Amino acid sequence: MESDNIKELVEKYFEATTTVVEEETLRAYFSKGSVTPELEQYVPMFQYFSNAKEEKFTKQVPLDTIANVTKKRFNFKWLSVAAVGLLMFGIYFGNGYFENQREQQRQAEMAYHETKKALNLLAENFNRGTEKVAYLNQFEETKQKIYNEK
Repeated sequence: MESDNIKELVEKYFEATTTVVEEETLRAYFSKGSVTPELEQYVPMFQYFSNAKEEKFTKQVPLDTIANVTKKRFNFKWLSVAAVGLLMFGIYFGNGYFENQREQQRQAEMAYHETKKALNLLAENFNRGTEKVAYLNQFEETKQKIYNEK
C-alpha cells in the first residue's frame, strides 16, 4: 500500500506537481534503508538532493569598491577611443581593398568576354567545317549511285 502511494508521489514529482510535504515524504522514504526493488533506481537521486542541500559556499566574495569602479570606467574610455581609431583605420584602408576587388572583377569580366568571342569564332569555323562534310557526304552518295549503275 505504501509503495503504491510512493509510486504515485514519484510520478507527481517528475511532473512537478508535488507539494513540499509530499517531497519531504519522498526524501524520508528514500533516505531509510528499506526501499522496494522497483524504486531503488531513484535512491541515488534523492540522496544527492539531500547531500546537496547541506553544502555551503565558504569562500569570501570580493566586492568592488568605488575606486575600482571609477578605474574601470577610465579603462572603458580608452577602450572606446581605441575602437574609434580602429574603425577609422578600417574605413581608410578598407576602401583601397574594395577598389582592388572591383578592379579584379572588371578584369575577370573582360577576360570572360574575350573568351566568349574566341569560342564564338571557333563555333563558326566548326559550322563551316560541318557544311563541307555535308558536301562530301552528298558527293559520296552520288559516286555510289554512279558505280552501282554500272
